[in-house]
Amino acid sequence: MEQQYQAAWAFVDDNWDKLEIVRDVIVNAIYALVILIVALIVSGWIRRRILRVGERSRHFDMTLASFLGNVARYGVLVLALIFVLNRFGIETTSLAALIGAAGLAIGLALQGTLSHLASGVMLVAFRPLEIGQFVEAGGESGTVSNISLFNTELTTVDNVQVILPNGTVWGNVIKNYSHFPTRRCDLVIGVGYDSDLKKTEEVLWSLINADDRVLPAPEPFCKLTNLGDSSVDFTLRLWCKADDLWNLKFDLTRQIKDAFDANGIQIPYPTRTLVVEKTAAPEATP
Repeated sequence: MEQQYQAAWAFVDDNWDKLEIVRDVIVNAIYALVILIVALIVSGWIRRRILRVGERSRHFDMTLASFLGNVARYGVLVLALIFVLNRFGIETTSLAALIGAAGLAIGLALQGTLSHLASGVMLVAFRPLEIGQFVEAGGESGTVSNISLFNTELTTVDNVQVILPNGTVWGNVIKNYSHFPTRRCDLVIGVGYDSDLKKTEEVLWSLINADDRVLPAPEPFCKLTNLGDSSVDFTLRLWCKADDLWNLKFDLTRQIKDAFDANGIQIPYPTRTLVVEKTAAPEATP
């Protein structure tokens, strides 16, 4: 028994260095496993917190919240990986340089895509347009149906899908027709020079005052503004809710035509006066 005990100690003594290496590997593996587990828990918690902020705040878009949550999650995991490599004695300085060089190469290769990504972040963060709004952007107009980090999707008035890269949208003028709750309805109505201007103005004001869609403030405008080649022009500037704009414009145009016909107010056709000058016939030569 004693001989076996001595043999075991002799084996341990001869292989002590190897046993230390095995011990270090096991300890480092345990530390690495703990670090990865903690990193997974922390990264998931951070991502959920960012998503929760996006859900609770109406000024923080969920697309941006999801993007930032994923960036934070993978950032924590990358840091955890660096700690694990350091734990095993692997030099991470050269690895970081390699990752940086690879990132630069990928960035140069995908600079157009990354530009659209950056523009998408700006669109989501500053929100110059939102889903459901009618806009004109990148030379196209339509209702915004989707905004992602790389492109913006519009649906035109004739139900055609238009997909615009976010760089095109952010880098050009954006006209948002749905941003404000009210819009101004502009109409130019021409009547004949022989028409009773006072009566014409009274008819126009009666139609304006009778329509509940016309807002009292800002104050409606109805004035004679131009003496044209063949007509006297009245300009109407009426404020209404944005949703009522086109119906108000179309309905009021028809009502004006019917009211003018009923009151004998002429809407003139363009006319031209031709003057023919007669010249004397040349004298006959003998």
